[in-house]
Amino acid sequence: MHVVPLPALADNYIWLLHDDHGQAIVVDPGESAPVDAAMRARGLKLCAILLTHHHNDHIGGAGELAETHGVPVYAPDDARIAVATHRVHDGDTVTLQHPAARFRVMAVPGHTLSHIVYAGESVLLCGDTLFSLGCGRLFEGTPAQMLSSLQRLASLPGDTLVCCGHEYTAANGRFALTVEPDNVELKRRLDDVAKLRAAQQPSVPATLASELACNPFLRVDSDSVIRWCGEHGAQNDPVARFAALRAAKDDFRA
Repeated sequence: MHVVPLPALADNYIWLLHDDHGQAIVVDPGESAPVDAAMRARGLKLCAILLTHHHNDHIGGAGELAETHGVPVYAPDDARIAVATHRVHDGDTVTLQHPAARFRVMAVPGHTLSHIVYAGESVLLCGDTLFSLGCGRLFEGTPAQMLSSLQRLASLPGDTLVCCGHEYTAANGRFALTVEPDNVELKRRLDDVAKLRAAQQPSVPATLASELACNPFLRVDSDSVIRWCGEHGAQNDPVARFAALRAAKDDFRA
């Protein structure tokens, strides 16, 4: 399976997955034009659309693509996603014949209450729950819900490719460095990101193992993050530590 991030809108990524036989899936198409252009350029046939949550920058192009290509649309059970043809829930498996692929559906409330991710084929299609070096804002869920969701994702194999919905890595990394200024792996990751972005290349996907080593929102139990949280009045409780990190990131400007 080939995994291709398609830039869209201001800083979104639509994820295109395709096999060697020209069969493709798209994930979170916030607009249709980048998908159609990529399909034409690669000689691909669209076979399915997967959606993670209801925000328009992730579903805005799904209706047009579904109508044009006559494909099913898998989405969480949320009335705000009217284009869905198949509603999926936590623990479900999405099995596709073309391209041959299987994804486990995981409920990850936090960014929104009905947010889901798709895990399989060595990728994690995580929308706006987990970002490289960061995580999504809490628009509907609680810190406890988001931390629990992130901990579920952290249990996946380390070689899983994290395919997130936005190009936020450099900005997330600048915040992460304020939390863990001595994290050697984080510094190395940011060097790589700087080179990729200077070459106008996406900074994602990254491996989950890299995120576990560098992303403070997955490291609330690490000594350095606990120390930072203690300096911000939230040392003893993991949920309080996560909430302190998220609040600080919300206010961060750099």
